[in-house]
Amino acid sequence: MEPLTWGAIFFRIFMQLMPVWIALIVVFTLSITFKRKLGLYGKLFDSTIGMIGFGLVMFWVFAGVLGGPLDMIVTHDPLSQISGMKNKPPGTALRSPDEGQYAYFLLGGDNLARDVFSRVIKGAWIVVQIAPLATLFAFMVGITLGLPAGYYGGRLDTLLSFLANLILAFPVILLFYLLVTPEIVLTGIPNYMALFLFVFPLVFATILLNSRYHTQPKMRTPLLIGVVGGLGWLYLSLVSTNGAVVATPTYKIYGLPGFVDLFDIDPGILVVFVSVVFVNSPTVFRIVRGLALDIKTRDYVAAAQTRGEGPWYIMLWEILPNARGPLIVDFCLRIGYTTILLGTLGFFGLGLASESPDWGTTINSGRQLLRAFVHPAVVPAVALLTMVLGLNLLADGLREESLRD
Repeated sequence: MEPLTWGAIFFRIFMQLMPVWIALIVVFTLSITFKRKLGLYGKLFDSTIGMIGFGLVMFWVFAGVLGGPLDMIVTHDPLSQISGMKNKPPGTALRSPDEGQYAYFLLGGDNLARDVFSRVIKGAWIVVQIAPLATLFAFMVGITLGLPAGYYGGRLDTLLSFLANLILAFPVILLFYLLVTPEIVLTGIPNYMALFLFVFPLVFATILLNSRYHTQPKMRTPLLIGVVGGLGWLYLSLVSTNGAVVATPTYKIYGLPGFVDLFDIDPGILVVFVSVVFVNSPTVFRIVRGLALDIKTRDYVAAAQTRGEGPWYIMLWEILPNARGPLIVDFCLRIGYTTILLGTLGFFGLGLASESPDWGTTINSGRQLLRAFVHPAVVPAVALLTMVLGLNLLADGLREESLRD
């Protein structure tokens, strides 16, 4: 078969991404229709910049979800090597495709004869899995420690601020390099860090519900049992891999048995996840602490103290809601930073497996022959650029609308 023209390539990619376009149209239609009832999210659709950013971000979210676990978009296995397709340009036809096999490499082949288009889509799924969740966990750690540091002050604030500054004193890339090197991984340190860091969402949810319903024990007790029990199960499933919490060459600490373990996280992804949470948490802590120091002087906080409300109720139900604007904006920006960090780790071959389709690894494998074959490195680089650009534009739109709020 003859190779495809550029017009045919773009048309086929457009058709291959049809589930993504349909999902985007549905989301935008519903959001614009009901935007007056959706709070800050609805107001985002009054901002052109915010809508463009939201569209770019959701494009990659839908592409990752629909092309990752649902497998609706990819044309080939991103890890399979097809004879004769090494470094082939976009639109090259397979020499003798099997029955039912897609006949073209839409965006060409890489130096190992793998489909670049499929690898970019699968790489989006890796970003969608790690970046938002790791950022959310970092926010749980930062909020849980930053609120009491700013509200109480004194020695607690001094101690926690010192620890945060100590972590921030290390160069980020060097800290990542240390955490994901095989020698450190074999010691079990990342697993111990996971045990500590992953417990913060559980602690946060417990304190949040207890502070809100402490005067209603009939509602509080069953609610806490259900929520804490469910989150505790998720926590143990997160930190347990193949039935062990920590497994080193010399000893093993057992976790949940396999029949109750909900899922096993790939050790490489777990190490990267923990590293991202650890590096981002101190910065979130400083932001939350600064907001708490400012907001605790407001009149409505004094009114809550006069009513006899407890400190945690004031922190979580008076201070935190009034700090949501800056935190939401920073959350979006931090997902972008995390995406760049994931790309950097993959580029240097740290954490994730060398055959991983993540964007950083794909860019690194393509750069070796960049002068002769541009497409293997440029395509994932453009994907990374558009994802981060979308998150920055989304943050700008949210900041703009939150200032008007």
